Parts: sequence; C-alpha cells; structure tokens
Amino acid sequence: MGKELNFDSIRPYKDEEIHEVFERLINEVNFLELIKFLYPNFSTEQFLKKLLSIQSIREFQTEVIYPYVKEVLRTTTKGISHSGLDKLDPNGHYLFISNHRDIVLDSAILNILMVENGFSTTEIAIGDNLLIYPWITDLVKLNKSFIVQRNLPVRQMMESTQRLSAYIRQTLTERNQSIWIAQREGRSKDGDDRTQVSLLKMLNMSGNGDFAKNFKEIKIVPLSISYEYDPCDYLKALEFQMKRDNPEYKKTQADDLKHMGAGLRGRKGRVHFGFGDPIDTELSGLADLSKNDQLQALAETIDNQIHNNYKFYPGNFIADDLFTNHTRHITKYTDEDKSTFLAYLDEHLSRIDGDKEFLHSALLEMYANPVKNFYTNDDK
Repeated sequence: MGKELNFDSIRPYKDEEIHEVFERLINEVNFLELIKFLYPNFSTEQFLKKLLSIQSIREFQTEVIYPYVKEVLRTTTKGISHSGLDKLDPNGHYLFISNHRDIVLDSAILNILMVENGFSTTEIAIGDNLLIYPWITDLVKLNKSFIVQRNLPVRQMMESTQRLSAYIRQTLTERNQSIWIAQREGRSKDGDDRTQVSLLKMLNMSGNGDFAKNFKEIKIVPLSISYEYDPCDYLKALEFQMKRDNPEYKKTQADDLKHMGAGLRGRKGRVHFGFGDPIDTELSGLADLSKNDQLQALAETIDNQIHNNYKFYPGNFIADDLFTNHTRHITKYTDEDKSTFLAYLDEHLSRIDGDKEFLHSALLEMYANPVKNFYTNDDK
C-alpha cells in the first residue's frame, strides 16, 4: 500500500528540497521576526548567511534547531534526565508513543536525547491545526515533521487516515526511520494520560498480517514525559473553566500560539524522559480477543508503561494529597517542598482571571493524576 500512495502532502522535506524552502522563508517577514526573537545574539544577516550555507536536513537540525533547544533547556529547566534508552538499539527503528505535555518541546527534547546518545533524530507527527501559516509548515517540515490532517469531511478523512497509516509503516519498516507521535489527539490537559484506541486503529490499517504481526513490525516503545512544572498549566486550567462555562468553547489559533510561547519561555524545573520496553511478546497473548478488545488491551499495555515510567516530583505527591484530602504521601515531601509548590501555583493563578477555587482545583488535579494512575495499576 505504501508504494501506491503519494505522501508529498504530508511528508517532511528532503535534502534536495531545502534551498527552495529557504528561499521562501528568507522572504517571509514573520519568519524574519521570529528569527530576531529566537536568536537575539545573531544579526538577521548572520543567521540568513548561515541558513543558506546548510546542505542537509541533518545539518539544519544540528546547526539551527539543536543549539536553540539546548539554550531553552539551559535557561528554563533544572536539567534533563532519561531512563531506558540504553536498552534500545541506535540502529533500529521505533515508534515512540508518548504522553504529551508541551506542543513544541516534547519532540524537541526527545531529538536532543537521540542525538546525544548516538541515535538518528525521529520524524515528528504534528497536527495541521498548528500550521497556522504556510511558513510554519515549511519550518516544521524542515525539522522532520509529517502532517496529521484533521477536521476533514468523512470521505477525505478516511483517505487521509489510510495515507497516514501507510506513511508511518513505510517510514519505520522500509526506511528504518524512527517516529514520535502523541498517544492522543492534542495534549492531555488534566494529566490523565490515556492512549486513544483510534490512534491504534489508524496504525493497524496499513498492516498486511494479523494483529500481532502488524504491531510487532512497527516496534511501539511507550515513552513517559514528566515535567516538574508545566509552564502551560494555568492556560490549560483556564481552558477547563472556559469549557465549563461554555460547552461549545474551542481554542483559537491565537491560543495555540500563546501555548507555544509559554511552553518555550516558562520554567519547567526538572524534566525526565522514561523510555519503556518495545511491545512485542504481549501482542501474541491478545490473539483470542475480538479486534476491539485487542486494540483496547494494547492501549492499556501502552498506558501501563507510560504510567509506570513517569518520574514524580514533590509537587505531584503534594497535589495528590491536597486534591484527595489525605496525607498518604506526606513522607515524600518536606514542608519547604509544599510551600514552594503552593507558591508556584499561586503565582500561576495570578496570571489569569476567573473562578480561583475551580482553577486551583484544576491545577492540583493535573499534577495529581499521574500519581493516581501509577498507584491504581496492578501490584502497586
């Protein structure tokens, strides 16, 4: 199927296409303004000269994207840690399915870790709702992103889903190129990380074998992303209130840009990426289930690894104790930890107007839910 479909509308750019893209970008006023903001230590002329000297996607990532992301992490985090990556083969291909916290940085940090540990960077799934301007599409496709098309009419959506499934399978199995994709459409706003069965249905569409074979060949690795502080948490809480007050409320493109900016600039504390084990042997045990039950069981297998590999910080335990009105985690944090976390919440609440009691509860819940999910898994 992969060879019969044209992927040009969704695939990343190739090396031989980048200079045509650069020529478009250097004539885009908004792109030039972004460069001044992202790279204040370089003149626009210096940056453009550097850009036009680049000959490959890999060079673009290592010379342009990598230094910027490293500087963001240096100034807004207290360090990036990871676990489980040493169990994976740098020469292999994996489909990293992860929980999703930050629009830009989740995949960007993953690719920093890939580079620093001898892996090739992953291709990145990105929803077309974020591609507000054509130059943003150019920019993300230079950074090895492929497009997930959304909100199409039913017939077009089916064709788009088949194309996406075939593209992902071909990229993994024929090009030996790893991929990152979020476990659900959009980010988990409340921290309750659950894999959408519809994502797994899409992945299965392009397989030519039985259920186990189809998923074994794409080598799913669950990835658990943990931020000590989510810089967009107050915006997510406000979105909950807006939806409470108006069930028809939908985020605008301007809101997405605000979330991107807050995610890049806001403090994050410590950040951890927990790589799980490739899902393989578990698949054979699902053979006797119905197709829907197989998909649900696979989603739960992915979720269990994401929940179990989540890195907890004092704020998670404090939030769980306060949200559920108990003290079962009191030995896992100090009075100073509690004061620091509550001061952080108060500072973020001061940035928005609204129902403060509701917003405070929403913030507690999003930090508490990963703890709840960990302790409700079996044998905890």
